[in-house]
Amino acid sequence: MDTAFFVNNLWILIAALLVFVMTVAVGFLEVGELGEDLWRSLQKTMLISASGLFLMALVGFDTAFAPTVLHGFIGNPFYQGALMGGFDPALASGVWWSQGGTELTLGSYFLFETAFATVTLALVGVIALRKMRLRAFLLFSIPYFVLIWNLPAAWIWNPTGWLATMGMVDFAGGLVVHGAAGAAGLALLVQIWQEEKARGHRSSPATPIRIVPTWLTLAILLLWVGWFGFNPGSVLQFNAEVPVVVLTTFLAAASACLSTLFFAWLQLRQDPGPIYTVNGILMGLIVITPLAGYVSPGSAVILGLLAGPLFLFGERVVARLKWLSDPVGLLPGHLLGGVFGVTMIAFFAQPEFAVPSGAPALPNGLLFGGAGPAVHQLGIEIFGIAVVLVVVFAISYVAIRAIAVAIGGITRDERIPGPGA
Repeated sequence: MDTAFFVNNLWILIAALLVFVMTVAVGFLEVGELGEDLWRSLQKTMLISASGLFLMALVGFDTAFAPTVLHGFIGNPFYQGALMGGFDPALASGVWWSQGGTELTLGSYFLFETAFATVTLALVGVIALRKMRLRAFLLFSIPYFVLIWNLPAAWIWNPTGWLATMGMVDFAGGLVVHGAAGAAGLALLVQIWQEEKARGHRSSPATPIRIVPTWLTLAILLLWVGWFGFNPGSVLQFNAEVPVVVLTTFLAAASACLSTLFFAWLQLRQDPGPIYTVNGILMGLIVITPLAGYVSPGSAVILGLLAGPLFLFGERVVARLKWLSDPVGLLPGHLLGGVFGVTMIAFFAQPEFAVPSGAPALPNGLLFGGAGPAVHQLGIEIFGIAVVLVVVFAISYVAIRAIAVAIGGITRDERIPGPGA
């Protein structure tokens, strides 16, 4: 066996396992912020992992990563047949069509990308606790893993996708993961509010925050370590760029943590507490995700410092919206942070980092003399952001609305104790 083949596949399998840990870690985060009685958080994230693996193997992996049809709109759902080619050993062990340069097998690439899909739905689900019926959320996972998550992945991460051929890049998912999760979550929040308003509520009942420091610390530790697979793994091979991406990821998180605490202290004039420590780390990780492989460690520090006040601004704006309850920060964190990070590609990118990360055509950013090409890149990124957010929101809302009609509503009746299945 060729050494590079072995090392690359081993590295991607390890990275995939780290990302899978992040899905359950999101459940720990919910428990840490909303109270240790929320056993449904862990149950939900385990079910997300199971349904994601099954549905992505059934057809979802092809709709995202098979050669696209309809002018780059969606991966060919019949490319290899259901269940990852069934019982054909050549398909199971062969190199995936788009990974010839890295020699990643179908199994390695499938596990890595499916881990991304599952953690994205876990992020969507942070707005569902105490409000959304578990059955409704699991039904939503079907269109999510077959179409909703798959379209942005097919458009941007699939080399034959229509946005990819235009030149759009998103290193590890500022838009494909974080921004799209925010758009899908917003669609669920709209349906939840419509049902709450029909019950006579004039504003959405707030989900109470009950900090459990032990669970919160465990959650952010697992998420931070998991991001070691999330960003460095997105190089899709083990080369000299991987340690650089480790640096950019960890430096952005640390800088954002300190920045968030500093500006929160200026705002509150008291110790901000563990919640802002955790949210600062998360915001730094989110912001750096779409450009971790395209920028220098110095740029990562600057981006982390900007992430702190950005989160606090987003938190303040969302707090004014009385028709939604977003207790774990999906909108000010993942939606705002992911979109911000994608737009920063056109400002901070440097080809010396982008080329070994798989983006050889990416020009220098505006802050590094990119001029006209950087402005063009900014236009492409903004266009892609707008299209993805609108499409993901629209399909998610249609799907959740249909589920609500089919099962008589997606929200739990707060008068009835229990899991609200």
